[in-house]
Order: sequence, then C-alpha cells, then structure tokens
Amino acid sequence: MENNNLNLNEERNNLFQFIWSNRKQLLIFTGAAFVISVIVSLLITPLYLSTAIVFPAASSNVSFSEQRNVKAAAMDFGEEEQAEQLVQILQSARIKDRVVEKYKLLNHYEIDSDDPNKNYKLTQEYNSHFTFTRTRYGSIQIDVLDKDPKLAAKMANDIVDLIDTVKNEMINERTRPAFEINKRKLFQLQHERDSIVHILDSLSNLGVVPLDMRSNLFQALVDSKSPNEKTELQNKIETNKKFGSVFDALEYRRNEMIVKIEEFRVSYEQAESDANSNFTHKFIVERAVVADRKEKPKRMIIVLVSVISGLIFGVFFLLIKQRLKELKLSA
Repeated sequence: MENNNLNLNEERNNLFQFIWSNRKQLLIFTGAAFVISVIVSLLITPLYLSTAIVFPAASSNVSFSEQRNVKAAAMDFGEEEQAEQLVQILQSARIKDRVVEKYKLLNHYEIDSDDPNKNYKLTQEYNSHFTFTRTRYGSIQIDVLDKDPKLAAKMANDIVDLIDTVKNEMINERTRPAFEINKRKLFQLQHERDSIVHILDSLSNLGVVPLDMRSNLFQALVDSKSPNEKTELQNKIETNKKFGSVFDALEYRRNEMIVKIEEFRVSYEQAESDANSNFTHKFIVERAVVADRKEKPKRMIIVLVSVISGLIFGVFFLLIKQRLKELKLSA
C-alpha cells in the first residue's frame, strides 16, 4: 500500500515537473486556443430567445344532451394527456409549414432553394431554433431562438395563436363528415314526414277524418233530416270505410316520425356544433416578449472551455512527442 502511494506521488511529481519544464510550449497552446476561441465566438451570430407559456384546456365542447358526460368543463386546465397532445400538435408539420411559409425561413436560414437537401437542412434549422417542452407544472413552454429578437417574439406568439387554428381544423376534418351524415339523415326524415302529411291532407280533402271523429259520422247520419245531408254523410262514411285504415296507419306513422325527428334533432344539433364551432384549446399564461440580451453564444464559456481543452491537448501532445523520442533512442 505504501509502495503504491509512493509510486502515485512520484508519477504526480513527474507530471508536474514535465508541465513546468514545457511551460512555454503549453502557454503557446493555451494562448492559441484563447485567441482562436475569441475570434470564433465573435464570428458566431448571436441568437435571442423568446418564450411563451400556455396551459392546455381540459375540454372544449358544447353538449346538447343531458345523458352526454363531459369529463371536465371548458374552464378547467388540462392534465398530462392533454399536455402531451398539445406538444404533438406543436411539433407537427401543420404548424411548422405555416411558420416556414409565413416567415420565409428557407431564405431566413440562408438555405438554397435549389439544394436537393433543402428540406432536411430546413428541418434541422427549425428543430434547433424551435423547441416545445412540457414543464413539471403541466404547462407547455414554447422557445424560439433567432438572430432578430423582434422576429423571435413574433414567431413564438404566432405559434401560440396557431394552436387553436390547427386543432380546430383537425377536429373539423373529423366532425364535418359526421355532421353531413346527420344533415342528410334529418333531411330524409323530414322529407318522409312531409310526404306522409301530404297524403293525409289529400285524404282529408276526400273527407277522411281521424278515428275518434269517425263514430260521430254515424250519429250525424241518424240525426240528419235533410236528404242531401244524409247523402253527403253516407258518401263520407263510405269514403272513411274505404280509406280509414290507410289514414290511421299514416297518422300513426306521422306521429312516430315527429317523435323520431325530435329525438334525432339533438344528435344533429350536437354534430352541427362540433363541426362549426371554433374553440380555444389553451390558456395563455405568458406571451413572448422581445429579448433585450442574447441567449447564445456564451462567449466566456466558449473561451474557458477552449483554453482548458488547449492545455489538455498540449500536455498530451508533448507527452506523446516525448514518448516517441524515447522509443527512437531505445530502438
């Protein structure tokens, strides 16, 4: 154990002695690293960060049915599931394509439009400048980096506004066909009801009366004194005997249709609301503001890391150089 400690101390002393004896060369390495890192950090375009924070809404719909259970009211904040869904929407091409097109990011990031890899390069630039993360509080943080601080804030706020636009479009793509089906079905039911009503009106014009009034015709015939009235009532009774059962069946069918239409109207109104409503799907906690200081690059960190790296590289280089010299002498 003591021998190991002695060997370790001896190796440490030898290393320090080696560094001290080669201090001038190491200073050249670190000095070169310092100068290069300063120049490189000054050449890097500064980027400014703008941040917006939103909370997902738990539910955004209007219910027309008493039996329909909505898990949460529209005023409630969303949970983890809604937050993850919102992050997916923010990362989708629907939002990316709109931002790219509106702000001409292909030109803004100096990507040649004729470059065969332009889409790949644009995606890389977009992903490095736009980040969407879920915080531990369940909110969504939207970070935008850009060399123009005003543009960074504007793009971040536009993305906040696009959340509702894109999500409503996605909902409408699904609910619009359902609404059209409900619309056609309601029209079909109303048309069938109107056809029955039209036939009932025609039968009424012939003298056919409802079942509860039909028995009164016989009493009226008995009480009638006038031959003309008797003849008229007799004809009406014959007509009711002939078409009465048809009238009763159509009347029953009409009443069924009225009830069915009223019940179906709830489903129709729900589908219409879902297809045509534009809801807000987020709570804005904080809108992005114009940054007054750069976020990147951290020049001090770049210089410090470069100097330390230059020193370590110098030590290894000189050690390898010395070892190679020793191997040549021993050969």
